[in-house]
Amino acid sequence: MTEMVYGTVPVRAGEPVLSRWWRTVDRWSLACVLLLFGLGLLLGLAASVPLASRNGLPPFHYVDRQAFFGIFSMAAMFLTSLVSPDRVRRIGVVGFLLTFVALALLPVFGSSFGKGAIRWYSLGFTSVQPSEFVKPCFVVLCGWLMAASQEINGPPGKLASFGVTIVVVGFLAMQPDFGQSALVLFAWGVMYFVAGAPIVLLAGVAMLVGGGSVLAYNFSDHFAKRINMFMSADLDPRTQVGYAINAIQEGGFFGTGVGQGQVKWQLPDAHTDFIIAVAAEEYGTLMVVFILGLYTTILVRSLTRLMRERDPFVRIAGTGLACIFAVQALVNMSVAVRLLPAKGMTLPFISYGGSSLIAAGITVGMLLALTRTRPQGDIGEIFKRGR
Repeated sequence: MTEMVYGTVPVRAGEPVLSRWWRTVDRWSLACVLLLFGLGLLLGLAASVPLASRNGLPPFHYVDRQAFFGIFSMAAMFLTSLVSPDRVRRIGVVGFLLTFVALALLPVFGSSFGKGAIRWYSLGFTSVQPSEFVKPCFVVLCGWLMAASQEINGPPGKLASFGVTIVVVGFLAMQPDFGQSALVLFAWGVMYFVAGAPIVLLAGVAMLVGGGSVLAYNFSDHFAKRINMFMSADLDPRTQVGYAINAIQEGGFFGTGVGQGQVKWQLPDAHTDFIIAVAAEEYGTLMVVFILGLYTTILVRSLTRLMRERDPFVRIAGTGLACIFAVQALVNMSVAVRLLPAKGMTLPFISYGGSSLIAAGITVGMLLALTRTRPQGDIGEIFKRGR
């Protein structure tokens, strides 16, 4: 009955699933994702060859693996974008339970791979980073809890979501992974704001975060070292950030030319955390601006669609997914130009990494599913009916 009264999109009886999906999905955002993945393969051809050479592997070993994981990522995105918001919620809740258990067991069964933080499970042929999969599921779970709290006689969902956030952040900080912790806190804060949280409460949470940062600085050498390097007036040109900034300066507006960059030979993480430096050096500022435009398009179009939604869960969870995706990209690029301390965060769909790539596909798949045009109408109709 709701669809008959508030219908804004004609329902076509017997319409095939794929036809309905194509008609209702945000095709601009979908095109931007495909372009980002294509650029990731293009930049991988430049950034990963030196690493393969150092490790005695075939030149395009990492590009082949990126393409392999990309197939699963695109499949996950497509399949997830087909489902309804109710099913997105179920996938998110069940997925959170599974991924949280995996996150909690990292101190026992996880591996650091010599990087100083236990973040991965080693499977022999590859590794899995649970925190990447926790993020989209966490957002959906908290979106559901916050939406449920707005119902008459509903549960204390906002308080429950805060408890879940503290627990997740605690396990991430134990690895230690302060970058992902900050990203999870940011996503929760944005969703809490959209759900109608008072500014005073958000300010109180911000103060708690500030206090936690002070404690982390005093008791974590890993955290303190990165903050000290960031705050130092002098930048050591032999550090990863130093090489990245020099590469960006060398690239200029149009770049040094395809294959002519040198930073990929100097940085061990040129194909992951600092791949934007490779893009800036070889293709110039124009490429960086183009990449920024793709992420911005996905964010703006998603938020624009979500503003018209009447379903609280869709609005809250969709906003969290859009923001956590875009802010991760922003953090990665900000680190490369020393606007933020080094955090070890990948650039979605562009950086090398199986867990990151597949998790990004799930995140955007959920976002596309929540932003599809549906017959229930949008929030603007409530105001029209009230006139």
